[in-house]
Order: sequence, then C-alpha cells, then structure tokens
Amino acid sequence: MTSPSDAQAVSLDHPIPEQSDRLPWAALLALSLTSFLATANETVPAGLLPQIAEGLAVSEGWAGQFVTLCALGAGLAAIPLTALTQGWPRRKVLLFALGAFCVCNALTAFSSHFGLTLLVRFFVGLATGLAWSELATYARRLVPARLQGRALAVVMIGVPLALSLGVPLAAWLGRMVGWRWIFGGMAGIALVLMGWVLTAVPDFPGRAATQRTNLRQIPAIPGVRPVLLVVMLWILAHYLFYTYIAPFLASVGLADRLDAVLLIFGLCTMAGLWVVGWLIDRCPRALLLFSLCMFAASGLVFGLCGSSAAAMLAGVVLWGLSFSGAPTLLQTALADAAGKDADVAQSMLVTVFNLSFAGSGLLGGVLLETVGSFVFPWMLTTLAFAGWFIAWRCRSRGFPSGRRRASEG
Repeated sequence: MTSPSDAQAVSLDHPIPEQSDRLPWAALLALSLTSFLATANETVPAGLLPQIAEGLAVSEGWAGQFVTLCALGAGLAAIPLTALTQGWPRRKVLLFALGAFCVCNALTAFSSHFGLTLLVRFFVGLATGLAWSELATYARRLVPARLQGRALAVVMIGVPLALSLGVPLAAWLGRMVGWRWIFGGMAGIALVLMGWVLTAVPDFPGRAATQRTNLRQIPAIPGVRPVLLVVMLWILAHYLFYTYIAPFLASVGLADRLDAVLLIFGLCTMAGLWVVGWLIDRCPRALLLFSLCMFAASGLVFGLCGSSAAAMLAGVVLWGLSFSGAPTLLQTALADAAGKDADVAQSMLVTVFNLSFAGSGLLGGVLLETVGSFVFPWMLTTLAFAGWFIAWRCRSRGFPSGRRRASEG
C-alpha cells in the first residue's frame, strides 16, 4: 500500500499509458533488439576467440578477456551509472547506452592494439550494465500494470535469440569474413537502433531531486533482498553448468552432441519465454516455483542419467524451458517489490547477475580441476532447490501469491 503522497509522486514519475490490451509493438521490439545487442556485447566474442587471437597476435586465453572485461564493466557500472542518471529523461539514457554500443564496437573493429581493445570492451560493458538496468523499467512503463509481465517477456526475447542464433551466426560469419566485420556490424545495428528508438519509443521524465532514493535504502525495502538472493542462486547454478557443458558432455561420452545440446537449449528457451509471457501476469509466483522445480529436475536428470543420449535430450529440454523465463520472472518480482524505486533496484539485479555470472566461472574452474565435471549437475540441483525454498518462504514479500498486483514500477 502507498500513501496518497506516495501515489501522487508515483503518478508523476511513472506515467501510466492508456488502459489498452494492445502492446506497443514498435517500442517493445526496439527494446528487444537492445536486449539482443546487450547480450551480444557479452557473448559474441566467445564464438570468435580463435579469429580474435590470431588477429591481435595473442593467445585464446587473452582473447577471452573480451568477455571478462565486458561482464566486469556491466557488473561494476549498473548501480553507480543508474544512480547518476536518475534525473535524465529515460530515452536519453537509452540513447546514451546505444551510442556507446556503436562507438565501442566500431573501435573494436578498427583497433589493432590489444590493450586499447580491452579498455574498449570494459567501456562497452559499462554501457551494457546501464542498458540492462533501464530495459525492465522502460518496458513496464510502456503498458498498464496488467500487461507489464507480458511486455517484459517481449523485451527479453532478445536474450535467447542472441544466445541461440546470434552467437552461432557471428561465429560462422567470423570465419567467412573476419571477426572485425562482426563488431562493425554490431556498431551499425546500434546506430540504426538509435534512430528506431527516437521515432518509436516514447520518452519518460527522470526523477526530480526530491524523489530520488538513497541506494542504501533499496535493500531495506521488503521483498528486495529475497529476490536478489534467488537471482544469485539461479544465475550461479545456470552458468556453472552452461559454461562447463563441454567438459561435462565429454565426461559422459557425448562430446559430439555439444552443438545439438546448445541448439535444443536455445530453441527451448524461446518456447519457454513465450509461455512465461502468456502466464506471468496471471500467476507469477506459481510460475517461478514451477520453473525452479523443472530447473532442479534437469540437474537430477543430468546427474543420474547423463550418459544416455535420450535422457540428456530430456534434461536439456527441461533446462531450456525452465531457465527461459528466469530473467523476466526475477525482474518482474524485483520491480513489483521495489515499486517506485524499481529502476534503481534493477541496477542491483544487474550487478548481482553479472557477479554471479563471473563467480560461476571461477567456482566451476576450481571444481573442474579439483573434483571433476560430474559434480556440476548436483551443484545445479542444490542451488536450484535453495532458490526454490527462499521463494516458497517469501509468500507475502518478494514472491506473493495470486495475480500480479498493480505496480508503480
């Protein structure tokens, strides 16, 4: 519940569109392409490591720092940049991030100095963190409360598209035309997208100085900390397995199925996200708990029957369907909990997400060297059940029962 003064501040800071059942597709698809580019910034270099290494005369290990520096920048930048730009018109923030995508990817395409290129990848990570912090809140502002989950699902479709289609396509094109053209193409897409945003995405005002929230107050909002904790557990579990899927498949004699596994996973994430978009505004809590159960079940299948190709296929289907809606479900839960402070809270989610992503690589590397890849499915299952238990306990705050309530975010 909000006081009348709070409600007035919300109405000024978060204007609500006309109560229509029609989604603003042109604006949402522009935001979806932004999420595609943000994901591509972080993941496309992974498919181009041999070409990057050869082109810059470094090892593939050093070329892999393209990914590391971008993720690090996104994790470090999200909170301070979001706080710094609270007073800006929101479209200006989005255009600023897209402009940085364009410039940084163009510099990556033309740079011949490895140190400079790494610095550029860090800066594109800063812009990526800012974009991720903005997307969820922007999508929710474009539609009435009853359609906010569906709108966010449309925007987040860019993530599985980038992972399942963008990265493999970039890797193939990189072998055909060279890695620099891929980054040049991403710069061109960002430039075109800036024009699309200017023409199709409505602007929203930033916060007045009197309405801005101290960052330290956000975690104290009821429901925020449980959601962030589930984010940490779910993302850590997912990327722990996703990052080291190749050695796990090799350990169970299915190394030749890697391409098929990743393709099926990508297709299932797209299918699952469609279902999440259809149901999230009706039963978000049940959907999240069911998704975490399916996610944990996939780990059990991998751990108990991983050497069977048929069982592996079943596990991958469960994995893809269950994880597909995780970003949408968690961003929606956090925005609903944070209310008028949703934009700043989303920056904390971006930071937790990226640090969990980085932590999964570190933890997985240690486990691979000391215990072996067989432990990954059991880690996935354990972390997933821990996340499920937290969400189950937080029935009144963070993950409430019933239909989504009207949100100020």
